[in-house]
Amino acid sequence: MALTKRKFALFAVAAATLSVLVILVVALAADLYLHQRAEKSAGLNRWGYRGPVVGRKQPGELRVVMLGGSTTFGYGVTWDEAIPARLERALNEQGPLPPTRVINLGFNNQGAYSFLSTLQDYRSLDYDVVVLYEGYNDIMGDGGPNRALYRHDSAVFRLTGYFPILPLWLSEKAKTLRYGSIGAAYEASRANDTGTTVFRPGLANRTTATALEAAESVSSALGRQLERVAAPPPPTPSPHASEAGCASPWSHYCDSMYAAASHAAGLGKAVAIVAQPLLAGAGREVHVSQQRALANMVRRKFAGNPRVRYVDLSGTIHIEGSPHAFDGMHLNADGNTIIAVALAPAIQDLAKAQANGASTP
Repeated sequence: MALTKRKFALFAVAAATLSVLVILVVALAADLYLHQRAEKSAGLNRWGYRGPVVGRKQPGELRVVMLGGSTTFGYGVTWDEAIPARLERALNEQGPLPPTRVINLGFNNQGAYSFLSTLQDYRSLDYDVVVLYEGYNDIMGDGGPNRALYRHDSAVFRLTGYFPILPLWLSEKAKTLRYGSIGAAYEASRANDTGTTVFRPGLANRTTATALEAAESVSSALGRQLERVAAPPPPTPSPHASEAGCASPWSHYCDSMYAAASHAAGLGKAVAIVAQPLLAGAGREVHVSQQRALANMVRRKFAGNPRVRYVDLSGTIHIEGSPHAFDGMHLNADGNTIIAVALAPAIQDLAKAQANGASTP
């Protein structure tokens, strides 16, 4: 029996909807599998932060979130060797705080501008103490302000809080098959601009790479569809420089730190604004200038507030020639432990001040 036009149209819509749902389910299953493989090593879990998913906050639990760039994330080490994990261990070993969980909200290459958005994105974690640990990624100052919000590049994350990694994995896997390694892929990209001869893979690798690229394009297309639903919110503006009171070249950096600290303090959270170990070489004087401006801002804006504290760890590790800094910036596991142990007493003091009901004057 022939289908009427109306029934045919309904059948076509149902078939298309089912196809999209199947693709979404398969993509989600693959993405969850990749998260499971990556979250314990160099990747992010499904909610976009490093380490295992923490789950619901337990009664009596003290919860700390640590924000920053790659030094917080733990570039070059596993998740349990990064500063947040080592800080959690130090706080639980030293006592006398209640059971404490430290959550790593660091993201490579992000600066202080991202902190306010990150605190808003992860408010559901019900954190008690906020640690702001970043200066390196803002070292360019007002001449090159860092406004990266990499999690917000994903429409899926903005819409649902879920952070997909499948598109990136597919893209990089395809590049690896085509060029032998991901590093060679980027070299080849630069070489193609100059007409240089590059590595050409065999037929099998080319075929597999093409299939992966097709799969990545489907995943990206789904992301673009979600863009229509989850249009990016306007960037969260930093306060005017006069509010933070920092002169050029540190007005953007101070404003971003001030915005995040003020937001957290306004929610009744305790805040540690931490100076990283000083950069080596030519960047040292610039880093000193940056942190001097930040410390002065904290004294001006949060004087007498026991919930907000500037913690100077700039001299904790001398990076130049240190066996703990493998590339002149990022620390190995032992270096991260040194920072965590040095930071722990300040976090203990802030947690106690908050527990005692300290309030802003």
